[in-house]
Amino acid sequence: MASRKSLQANRANGDKYSVLLPTYNERENLPLIVWLLVKYFGESGYNYEIIVIDDGSPDGTQEVAEQLQKIYGDDKILLRPRANKLGLGTAYIHGMKHATGNFVIIMDADLSHHVIYIFIFFFLSRKQKEGDYDLVSGTRYLGSGGVYGWDLRRKLISRGANFLTQVLLRPGASDLTGSFRLYKKKVLESLVERCVSKGYVFQMEMIVRARQLNYTVGEVIHRLKIFGS
Repeated sequence: MASRKSLQANRANGDKYSVLLPTYNERENLPLIVWLLVKYFGESGYNYEIIVIDDGSPDGTQEVAEQLQKIYGDDKILLRPRANKLGLGTAYIHGMKHATGNFVIIMDADLSHHVIYIFIFFFLSRKQKEGDYDLVSGTRYLGSGGVYGWDLRRKLISRGANFLTQVLLRPGASDLTGSFRLYKKKVLESLVERCVSKGYVFQMEMIVRARQLNYTVGEVIHRLKIFGS
């Protein structure tokens, strides 16, 4: 629980955080992830908004999002749906166009960042303040970081993609496929203007281009635990 002094400091610093949540068939997960975010942001005193980008989910995800908006308010829950599933990269680009915060957080809505990892946001934001980083990323591939709950195939794909990119492109960051990041909004805007990837490779390209443009990248170690594992 944040102290009253830290709450006041967070409210007074003028920063606003826009959380981008792309969804596709997340009817069951969305209420919990939104509740966790609202609870954390409310207790910590940060100014925030949650932007839900649903890609025409056939399971009723958008209807659930509409109910959440009624519960928490349309100033906190912004719905920016699309008619079809158009890819993760374009979902982030679409959501960013509607973000009003000076910082943007991207993360999954499938609870792969489990309950405790919502609080990694604190470490991302603290790390950003420490070095005034342009981008801060959670990393599973340094120190005590790791992934729990993935099958061997998924672990090999993630490790393999990171290894090949490290060898070929030398991006200067340890985790290129992670989807829990904090950006300065102006930096994110600059990066998406240059990115050509539309799917999950989008995450990798963002880091590589950030290094090419001499943006500073900070990393925070975390252990990823897949919900239900």
